[in-house]
Amino acid sequence: VSEKSSFVIADIPGLIEGAAEGAGLGHQFLRHLARTKILLHLVDIAPFEPEADPAKDARAIALELKKYDEALYRKPRWLVFNKADLLDKAEADRRIAKILRALRWKRPWFKVSAINGAGCMEVCRAVAKALEEARAEAG
Repeated sequence: VSEKSSFVIADIPGLIEGAAEGAGLGHQFLRHLARTKILLHLVDIAPFEPEADPAKDARAIALELKKYDEALYRKPRWLVFNKADLLDKAEADRRIAKILRALRWKRPWFKVSAINGAGCMEVCRAVAKALEEARAEAG
């Protein structure tokens, strides 16, 4: 984030339903999450298949976290909406608003385009700030 502020991100491949019961590489991936302070849940907003339901998918991931470990489920989880570059601003904002409403989301969220970096530094700064605040609270 800067010369004086950094953190490590662990990229965990997408979890699938049944991960808490060991489906796929579920337990291996979920074990890695236990050491994290914040979970960033990436949601692709494009391309968008008509039958896709990102809110349902986000709920399924949250349920897998809860089934595996209640403490993991209670960790701060932020949404990061990716691929905003593939849509015009109004459509990207409309899709994000629909997902946020469906989830009744009240926690932090971000709109990014990983391929060109748009919005990524804002996410990094917010994560760094949250981690600094958590360290200060811990003492």
